[in-house]
Amino acid sequence: MHARISGTGSYLPGEPVSNAALIAAHGLESSDEWIVERTGIRNRHLAAVGVSSSDLALEASLRALAAAGRKPEDVDLIIVATSTPDFVFPSSAALLQNKLGITNGAAAFDVQAVCSGFVYGLTIAEKFILSGSHKCALVVGAEVFSRILDWTDRGTCVLFGDGAGAVVLEASDEPGLLASALHADGSHHGILSVPGQLCGGMATGDPFLRMDGQAVFKFAVKVLAEVANEVLAAAGLTAAQVDWLIPHQANVRILQATAKRLHLPPEKCIITVAHHGNTSAASIPLALDEAVRSGRVRRGQNLLLEGVGGGFTWGATLLRF
Repeated sequence: MHARISGTGSYLPGEPVSNAALIAAHGLESSDEWIVERTGIRNRHLAAVGVSSSDLALEASLRALAAAGRKPEDVDLIIVATSTPDFVFPSSAALLQNKLGITNGAAAFDVQAVCSGFVYGLTIAEKFILSGSHKCALVVGAEVFSRILDWTDRGTCVLFGDGAGAVVLEASDEPGLLASALHADGSHHGILSVPGQLCGGMATGDPFLRMDGQAVFKFAVKVLAEVANEVLAAAGLTAAQVDWLIPHQANVRILQATAKRLHLPPEKCIITVAHHGNTSAASIPLALDEAVRSGRVRRGQNLLLEGVGGGFTWGATLLRF
């Protein structure tokens, strides 16, 4: 038995917000040229007030289910990767289950691994399917990072956006996920975090995202290359046999540096960060869905998905689409 992606979907809320519009709205000391040069980001999408991660997840999930030719009641496992859940609890996955109208008792839970969350969720779903306990999983990355941004911090607020991406992962006789690797090192938690919490009915500590950009860049490029080589070795493939690299869409410099370390030509790297920014756990499935719907990613191709996020966490999945 294998686990294979049968459908993809994505959703971006509202109209795109340009760098110039963001700068004007918040009085930032920055420029479109500065942001594009350092990050490759030109636009991002921001969820309206009252729109939650599970709302974005619903739209992406419906599109993925339609692409897979599945109905919501076919799903027996829901995993939502998110760092911006609707509530402390219940999980956004449980809320998504209700919004989809699934009443078959399907297992539903959230995964919190920040920008690596989708790879974590996909790998976990595969284990459920390979065990024989489940046959049709909905794996979603959904974020409303605009809720945890300090709009006076130009070093972070220009980088992130809101969105969701989803895949349907099903039991299959044909090979799908070929190899996966997940890692974490909590000693690096200080270079990217939201160091706040709820206590006594109040938010304590710092409720906004804080990041040491240079430290994150160095760490990300190193571990992304390492974990990519790890899954390639596990699957018995070489980088030359990868049709598409689909990394977490953090910024274009990290994407280009990672591809270079793997000796992959730039044209083999799916880059979508320009029009949605860093959407954390949503960025890999967003990029995957866009590449599928544009016709670049086709059945039978080898895809390398990888992400790195606060924690620090990182991971990769090599799959045959």
